[in-house]
Amino acid sequence: MSKVNTKECLDHAIQCAIQAGELVLETYESGQFEQYNKSDDSPVTCADIAAHEFIEGYLSKYFPSTPIMSEEQEHLGLSERVGWKRYWLVDPIDGTQEFVSRSGDFAVNIALVEDNQPILGVIYWPTTGITYYATFNGGAWKMENGERTPIHVRRLDTPATDKIIVAVSRVQPLERVMNHLSDTREYETLKRGSCSLKACAIAEGSADIYMRVGITGEWDTGAAQCIVSEAGGRIVDKQFEPLSYNQREQLSNPDFLILGDQDVDWQHIVS
Repeated sequence: MSKVNTKECLDHAIQCAIQAGELVLETYESGQFEQYNKSDDSPVTCADIAAHEFIEGYLSKYFPSTPIMSEEQEHLGLSERVGWKRYWLVDPIDGTQEFVSRSGDFAVNIALVEDNQPILGVIYWPTTGITYYATFNGGAWKMENGERTPIHVRRLDTPATDKIIVAVSRVQPLERVMNHLSDTREYETLKRGSCSLKACAIAEGSADIYMRVGITGEWDTGAAQCIVSEAGGRIVDKQFEPLSYNQREQLSNPDFLILGDQDVDWQHIVS
């Protein structure tokens, strides 16, 4: 496979995410959409499907030889995917429950994975018009109103006097997360909807840690992993090991942590 043109891929991924997001936003603002439940009882709407079809068509047009793995498609077995050196990893709407509940906290996620690691990530937040993006060794960026600015995780004071800001779900009980955090530190919380938007909050320094307990797929973390890593953070499982991509039959993630400042001894804070 030929060497990837990162700039070309990034430009197209940004445009694709924004255009898909505008389709989603049109449906969101109309308030008229059909909702279904998948086999795992998670919701899916006609907006998810429309965004998936748009993204699949766009990426297939410009990158016809690059496979696409999207949440909203039938997934191939590992034996058919194992030979993929490079592929697109897509969540057409990350935060479908937030879309349905009308919190506005949902996003379009597009990642490019190479050699089983995300090397490009784009997250578009339709209700705000904000785009977060990153490429491997290219830094992490936020684009708003046509202006782009570099983003970085927040540096916490040493000695440890800063309150740690915990990104939390709007609907999940706080105890489910806070019970896992050491009582040697003080905390405050930042409520945000989708997984990827919590990741972006950490990448831009609005929060310091997010703990995800529950089912997610690789498409939920692919774009976020690139952005968080380039901003100076990490995404790891609860044993503090990196997440894997396209290396298992099942595409579900383990419970995981998104961590900001890497000078913090997170293993002594999270149990």
